[in-house]
Amino acid sequence: MAISDLIINSNNDTVIELHNIHLSNANKDLIDQLLKEFKYIDKLNQYSLPVDNKLLLFGHTGCGKTTTAKAIAAALNKKIFTLNLGEIVSSRLGETAKNMTAIFKKASYEKAVLFLDEFDYVGKIRDYDDKDSGEMKRLVNTVIQLIDHLPNDTLLIAATNHSSIIDTALLRRFQLKLKFEAPNTSELDNYYNALLKPFPEEFRNIERRYAISYAEAKDIALRAVKNKVIELEEAKEMNEIEITSN
Repeated sequence: MAISDLIINSNNDTVIELHNIHLSNANKDLIDQLLKEFKYIDKLNQYSLPVDNKLLLFGHTGCGKTTTAKAIAAALNKKIFTLNLGEIVSSRLGETAKNMTAIFKKASYEKAVLFLDEFDYVGKIRDYDDKDSGEMKRLVNTVIQLIDHLPNDTLLIAATNHSSIIDTALLRRFQLKLKFEAPNTSELDNYYNALLKPFPEEFRNIERRYAISYAEAKDIALRAVKNKVIELEEAKEMNEIEITSN
């Protein structure tokens, strides 16, 4: 299987800029520090100071981990290679270590951002007592070695909804860890307001739901707006029919 078949090309996706993503103050500070380190990487290298280039995004699903990874790559003006670990581990376990090595090599050569989604999949499978346990242990050891030898100018971002099941040896490799929590009522209201602001006033009055993720709130808000647009157009069509029939 070619490396290009394993990588999800995200470079042509619409990217939300970092300042438009709803991040906690702690996460904003860490990302700002990361961006500054990459901006002044040459000067830091002169003093043999390492860049924090291994970032773990963990926490509640649907709260912006993937969006944040893409935004960071865009802010750094770097290519991003996205790899879903769940898919490649489950489909071709015997070749995974070799494929991971090739992907890390490609990302390093291009000084890119390597985004490993479902990072917990390695840790989750590793402890299973089955015929693949030996292969999974070899994979974990390979990933640890690849992370340890990652060049300073390449950024590794891993994302997981289940950080508690990841092997501690892997977790220690990440200098930066950003926790994504489910938004509270006030944060969701701010998010709803930002989503609805571009639309005409008559479309903004929707039923808001809470105790959900940002992704769920976006789906709910946009679906409600679409329904209002459709209802308005249907009413116009009915009115035109009535005028014509009279």
